[in-house]
Amino acid sequence: MKRVVIAIFATLLLALFCQGCATEPRYVTVEGLMLGTTFRVVAKGELQQGEIYAEAMHIDSLAKSSMSIFNPKSLISRINTSATDSLDIHLLRNIAVAAKMNVLSDGMYDITVKPLTDAYGFAAKGKIEHPNVDSLLQFVGFDKFSVSGSRIVKHDSRLQLDLNSLAKGYTVDMLADRLEQLGCSDYIVEVGGEIRASGRNPKGVAWRIGVDTPFEGNQNPGQYQQTVVHLGDKALATSGNYRRYYTDSEGNKVVHTINPKSGRGVISSLLSATVVTDRCVEADAMATMFMAMGTERAIELAQRLKTEGVEVYFIIAEGDGYRTFSTLANQE
Repeated sequence: MKRVVIAIFATLLLALFCQGCATEPRYVTVEGLMLGTTFRVVAKGELQQGEIYAEAMHIDSLAKSSMSIFNPKSLISRINTSATDSLDIHLLRNIAVAAKMNVLSDGMYDITVKPLTDAYGFAAKGKIEHPNVDSLLQFVGFDKFSVSGSRIVKHDSRLQLDLNSLAKGYTVDMLADRLEQLGCSDYIVEVGGEIRASGRNPKGVAWRIGVDTPFEGNQNPGQYQQTVVHLGDKALATSGNYRRYYTDSEGNKVVHTINPKSGRGVISSLLSATVVTDRCVEADAMATMFMAMGTERAIELAQRLKTEGVEVYFIIAEGDGYRTFSTLANQE
């Protein structure tokens, strides 16, 4: 009888142990499309792949209906055509971040450059071969609009906003924040190359993120890497001019980073700027900001921002090759 009791007890313990194993949090991977580009989530927790995918699609819908300049029915598109002056919480938050970057960069980061990016063909529209830059600059600049409560006040009805330089980072933050609300503490969220990570990867170490080598023709992200960043509880974004450009009729390379003061493509030896900080929306905006500022001013500002928890990795053209500038604490 004693042996039967012991056997039953052992069986119960084994069943409980197996049940515990079955509910042990595991890593799941979810991939798909968001904001017209790819997204990838790797997360540890109780969530199923379908649940994470559903959350991503909900956030994608919110972002597109609010911030997408490619959706003619989005709120920002209706603001750009002066069909409304109402701002939602997403636009308000992004404008606040953009205003901060505008001040930090002495006006070189500006979300009102849409007429210029349209003219140069960087907004999915046909480019103008010889745009009248001076006429477009009349309604470009942060001083051409203000925010009053939840409304935008345009000083010129032709002013248009373009949040593409921070919308992906903001969307990454929305999805990462949602994962945390649902109990995930170990995850990585990536949308179109902008990333936020928390905790550890499946190997139990900090997430490892590669920074691409910036040479013309490198159209395969991740294939050629310049360095690897160890990312723990941080966000990362990279901006570069070596993929998005076109050659005009005179053989000049026109890059997608526009100088909002001159109205022309930025001329700089800075090939790419990678930023690591707490929120992806700020990392995304800062990466573009540094590219717009040019090498020396970008390095000077990066050294000042180091004390505020902002880390950078710059790749700079030099002769036939390039050099780097880094304030990163963890890289290989």
